[in-house]
Amino acid sequence: MATSETDDNSGVSMSRSMEPDELAAKKHFETKPEDRISLIHKIIYGFGAFVNNLLAAAIGGMVIVLNLGLGMNPALVGLLGALPRLTDAITDPLMGYISDNTRSRWGRRRPYIFVGAIAAGLIFALLWQLPAGKSESFYFWYFLIGSLVFYLGYTVFATPWVALGYELTPDYHERTRLMGVQNFMGQLAYVVAPWFLLIMQAEMFDGMVDGASYLAIAIGALAIAIGVMPAIFLRERFSHPELTEEQLAEKQVKRSLGEAVKKNMTEFFAGFVMTLKVGPFLKLCAATFLVFNGFMLISSFQFYVIIYYVFGGNTELGAEYAGWSGTIGAISTFIVIGIVTWMSTQFGKRKAFFIAIGISIVGYGMKWFCYNPEIPWLLLVPAPLMAFGLGGLFTLMGSMIADVCDYDELNSYERREGMFGSIFWWVVKLGMALALAGGGFLLNATGFDVALEGNQTEQAIFLMRFFDVLVPIATSLLAMWAVAAFDITEERAHEIRDELEQRRGAAAADPA
Repeated sequence: MATSETDDNSGVSMSRSMEPDELAAKKHFETKPEDRISLIHKIIYGFGAFVNNLLAAAIGGMVIVLNLGLGMNPALVGLLGALPRLTDAITDPLMGYISDNTRSRWGRRRPYIFVGAIAAGLIFALLWQLPAGKSESFYFWYFLIGSLVFYLGYTVFATPWVALGYELTPDYHERTRLMGVQNFMGQLAYVVAPWFLLIMQAEMFDGMVDGASYLAIAIGALAIAIGVMPAIFLRERFSHPELTEEQLAEKQVKRSLGEAVKKNMTEFFAGFVMTLKVGPFLKLCAATFLVFNGFMLISSFQFYVIIYYVFGGNTELGAEYAGWSGTIGAISTFIVIGIVTWMSTQFGKRKAFFIAIGISIVGYGMKWFCYNPEIPWLLLVPAPLMAFGLGGLFTLMGSMIADVCDYDELNSYERREGMFGSIFWWVVKLGMALALAGGGFLLNATGFDVALEGNQTEQAIFLMRFFDVLVPIATSLLAMWAVAAFDITEERAHEIRDELEQRRGAAAADPA
């Protein structure tokens, strides 16, 4: 079969004979000028990723203050990380449905992004203003209630922001480039987040708890300042026209408040169930849950391994090296994002995922040998390889879900980016919640005792190291198995786009 094609990166035309299977694997489509997103708009969308990651990393990394600063049981600390995220099972999809069906002059997404950024920043700052001299029970309930309110504001911001990214371009490769830039911007949060523990222990503060209170104010203010920018400067491709006064009056006459609520809830649950039936989407959710959950489970766990195994209980020195390791990992992720984006345009999104996760598995395995008390600096070596895990995951998953949104529209005749985004990110947050809870219980299971300081038992040290290596390797392998069956290729994505554009053109010509 003879074919002529253009490579999107080189612009070189190639003509040769290829078999159908080979054609499907090799064919590339050039991005149209009208489908491209300017770099400045990609960066502005990426500001949302920075806020999203900053708040998530801050609350996950700073929660250790409740244990080391206030003496709270690690299991309770884990529950405080987990319980508020479980409410996202309802609030995230509900926010996605609300955003998908909003009618306003400002669009479906932008009003919520603006209000949510302000609310999340303010509440986060207040959350860490912990009063002194209270009981463990008081701190538990104070933080639990405050976290529930915080995550509600966080959802109002994050869910519409994610949905906005899925619809900014219809192009297969431009979606990956957009997600690469936003992931790059988001990783800036992880450059500074590993240093939070050291910052909170600075001499200028009256203890770790006092340091957390001031750090939270700075984080909240920054989140507000840049979190509102996507709402101000970006525009939506799809929107419902705002209802006129006559249409609103007609709806009020035809339907009582109770009937309206009933109808909306029926539509919400129907859309929720329909989303969970989309096979390619479930594969991506499973892979994300596994990779992210495996990483998060050992992200805070790793601090204990570094402090109590590598540095024999020296908290300050352990925090410093952990900060350097996290910073090297974050900087490496910037390079990883570029590599994975390039691999995606060359080999396809699925193959790029396999390569990236495979490299991260090697990095996790190296921790067993490189976390060495005799040569402490070796703990920095695995960080660049482990960066391929989350760096590849969040560069590719957003782009692949955008393809799924088109696939879903072809079958459902609806644009439901909000619902897909909300369920996907609820899976991410569920993984974080279970990891934070599981990390506390897992730490207790090793026999770790904070009162022993640097004199932990040999069994506790061994089990901490064992879980630190085994968990992310196992979950990453399962994630690769889940993505193996994802079948929306570049060629199939363009076929779906062509069908949708023909359908939309026909609908515009004949609204009836």
